[in-house]
Amino acid sequence: MTQFALIRHGSTEWNKEKRSQGQTDNPLDQEGREQAVLLAERLSTESWDAIYASDLERASETAKIISERLGIDEIRLDPRLREMGGGQVEGTTEAERVAKWGPEWSSFELGQEAADAGTLRGSAAIEDICKEFPDGRVIVVSHGAILRNTLRGLVPALDISNKLSNTSITRIEKKAGSWACELYNCSVHLSSK
Repeated sequence: MTQFALIRHGSTEWNKEKRSQGQTDNPLDQEGREQAVLLAERLSTESWDAIYASDLERASETAKIISERLGIDEIRLDPRLREMGGGQVEGTTEAERVAKWGPEWSSFELGQEAADAGTLRGSAAIEDICKEFPDGRVIVVSHGAILRNTLRGLVPALDISNKLSNTSITRIEKKAGSWACELYNCSVHLSSK
């Protein structure tokens, strides 16, 4: 059995501005760093074999804060864990999108990565990590949309309609060839702030 803690990165300025980040490489803001410290403290009560992360700064910085607290020297960066590509939408707010393309903007081809492509990319990354740690406990730090699409592929019955909160934990495990989710979008560690 392989167990995963799937983590969404800490907050960024663009999160607060409600700008689509996609694969734009933004750092954590101060609150995001504080969130990651609280998350690391929560994770420190358990034993972990490895940490994987998206190579985008907001995820890799979150992973670095966790790894320092857990004493895990290596963070394995995997570009397949990057956020869904946002095309022309990256860097814009909803109001800016409506002003530029109209209220039906989401029905236009604006270069965004398709959900199915994200499902395949994210699922393949998790399955490969699972092969490397067949009985391990692994932390994966990534991004909201790619994680939700990955979960859609691995645990199709899971309700992923709620967006993942910054530094939330979603726990999944693979046992006897099938995936199950035991915890979705949990951020109780932030209530100690």
